Order: sequence, then C-alpha cells, then structure tokens
Amino acid sequence: MARPVPIGAGSALLATLISILWGGNLVSLKIGMEAVPAFWNAFWRMLLGTAVVAVWARRSGVAVRPARGEWLPLLWLGLMFTVQIGLLNSGTVLTSPGYGVVILNSYAIFANLFGHFVMPEDRLTPRRVLGLALSVAGVCVLAVGRPERALAPDPLLGNLILVLSAMLLGVRQVYTRWLVQKVDPARTVVWQMLWSIPLFLAVAVATEPVRTAPVGWRHAAAILYQGVVVAGGCFVGWAALLKKHSAGTLSMFAFIVPVAGIALSGLIFGEAIRANLAAGSALVLAGVLLVTRE
Repeated sequence: MARPVPIGAGSALLATLISILWGGNLVSLKIGMEAVPAFWNAFWRMLLGTAVVAVWARRSGVAVRPARGEWLPLLWLGLMFTVQIGLLNSGTVLTSPGYGVVILNSYAIFANLFGHFVMPEDRLTPRRVLGLALSVAGVCVLAVGRPERALAPDPLLGNLILVLSAMLLGVRQVYTRWLVQKVDPARTVVWQMLWSIPLFLAVAVATEPVRTAPVGWRHAAAILYQGVVVAGGCFVGWAALLKKHSAGTLSMFAFIVPVAGIALSGLIFGEAIRANLAAGSALVLAGVLLVTRE
C-alpha cells in the first residue's frame, strides 16, 4: 500500500466540494419528498446510486459479485443500511433540513462509542469522552428544538427519529470498518445499496402512494441529485481521495457538511438560524472535532 501523501490544493478543493454536496443531501430529500413519499424516494435514490457505483466498480476492475462467505455479512450490512436510510427519510419529512443535517452528522460520536466495545484498537480516551459528552449535549439541545412549522410539522418526533438514524449510522460505520478488512470497500457500497432496493420497493408498494403531488422538475432534479450525485458521484470521488490520503486527514472536511447543510437550507427554504440550532450545532461540531482527531 502506498504511503498517504499530503493534501494539495486539488484534493482539498475536491474534498470541500464533496462535503458541500453531502451537506445538500437533506435539503434535496426535503424537496423530493414534497411529491415522492419517503420509501419511494429511497427506492429511486438507491436504484440510481447503485447504477453509478456499479459502473465505476466494474471500470476499476473490482469484482462486484461477492465471494463465498461474503453473502451473509453483506446482507446484514444491507439490512442495517435500509433501516438507517428509512429512518433518515422518515425523520426528514417531520423536521427541518438544518436540524436534520447536524443531528445526522453526530453519527461520529456513536461510531466512537460503539467502536470502543468492539474494536480493540479504537478505545476511548479522556479527550474522546469529553468530545462525546459535548456532542451528546448538543444532540439533546437539537432534539428538543423547534424549527419553523412550515419546514417541521412534528420536529420533536422527527429529530428523535434522526437521532436513531445517526446511532444506526454509527453502528454501520463500525461494522463496515470490520467488514472491509476482508471485503473490497467498493463491493460493500454496491451491495448495501443493492440489497436495499427490493426492500424499499416492497415497503413503498405496501404503505405509500407512488406520489403525493405532481412531480415537477425540481422534485425530479432532487432525486437525481440524491442518487447520481450523492449516492454515486460523491462515493466515487471520496474513494479516489482515500487512495492518496489518509482517512484521518480527510475527516477534517466532514465539518463542512453540517455547515453547508444549514447554509443551503437557509438559502433554499429560508430557514433561520435560531439560538438552539446555533448552540446545538456548536456543541456537536466541537465534540466531533475532539473524537475524530488522530
């Protein structure tokens, strides 16, 4: 394995762009679900994302078909992924993108907490414990926040659902870290999305109408953004960065994601930065900074 190289201007620009695009994910979810319900939205997103990543994997020479012994671990990954994305979409319907993007990106604190118990090399230190405490306090402030009612018909329930999604995302990160020690990372991404497609389709057909309003260009563009840009393109770009730079060095760009999400929600939806959103975000970001430092 080649030694990681320092981040130059080109890589920094790409990492910043990807982080901004990730920050817009919940904003695009909110737009798309104005017309396409949560599970139908997830189905179309994963269908598009799987196609992009599968094409990239094939062109990169990665075998997409799992080897013997990989099917069951990849199935468990797909089930976790499906439930986590289902919670994400369900919670986003009920709360604002600004609150949602910060709560979701608190997953790092849960990944560190769960990793302490299952990854021998990932033990908690006093610095990480302090970071966890700050982030938990921030999540609590955000969870009881009250964004504008036009954007958040049931913010308390929506925020709590997103906390569950962030927790499961943290668990999934730890599980994936263990899994990629024996399964190609590209294959894990393809199959977590591939398993989710029939599951989302089954739930959508059983519980939701295909659409709740006429689908306009902005709704279609939002779903294309989620699938092609976020689920597909952002992964491909981040994988290219990880080939050259260490994950720890790149993790500093994660702090752009919630900031970009709040800014984009303000720009597109006019969401105001209220005191609890500002205070909760500051606590979460400070905590994540402490727990992710190498």
